[in-house]
Amino acid sequence: MEGNNSLAADLSGTDLSSLFPLIDRANVHGLNLAIPEQAKAVIKPWSEREDTTVYADSGVDDQMIIHVPFAQNVRVKSIILKLGRGETTPRHLRVYANYPNIIDFSDAESVQPHLNISLLEGETAVVEYPLKVAAFSSVHSLSLYFRESVGGELSRVYYLGFKGDVRTLRKEGTNKLEVAAADAADAPLVDRLAQKTGGQQTTAR
Repeated sequence: MEGNNSLAADLSGTDLSSLFPLIDRANVHGLNLAIPEQAKAVIKPWSEREDTTVYADSGVDDQMIIHVPFAQNVRVKSIILKLGRGETTPRHLRVYANYPNIIDFSDAESVQPHLNISLLEGETAVVEYPLKVAAFSSVHSLSLYFRESVGGELSRVYYLGFKGDVRTLRKEGTNKLEVAAADAADAPLVDRLAQKTGGQQTTAR
């Protein structure tokens, strides 16, 4: 259910658990962004979390996906967002963990996300959305699917950040990382994505 994970908390003035230094910003990319490079631009230092001069807008409609890889295995405890105001506020966020390439919109609609979040409307400050830590305890990438803006035409994101900590990878004959919620049913999707992209970066057209 979309409304089951609508918990949000105001932030304190610390960034001690910020995962910003561990984000592989060079490989952050998006789908259906008006300016593809803006996917990287909204991954800002904590000190710039209230900045509204740089933002990412959706392209042809109010849906957009931002794919965020991490430089090493992390445990993600919360997602931190500053969203567009008024009609540009996306109302729902789907979170997918550990896909090797960004998923397309048809896959996003047909595949069960690891988490659905109902986003706060009318909030102009930075807001933290706690995650179920058990489901995000071994994460090397997140795909965030923003959709259903208030106005129905454009979604805007000013700031995207994460809180958590580093997890030591235990090598057991494989370098593949998996979250608890990712089961064998997801494997065909990963295979399809690898064939579709052929290793190329996916950006908005």
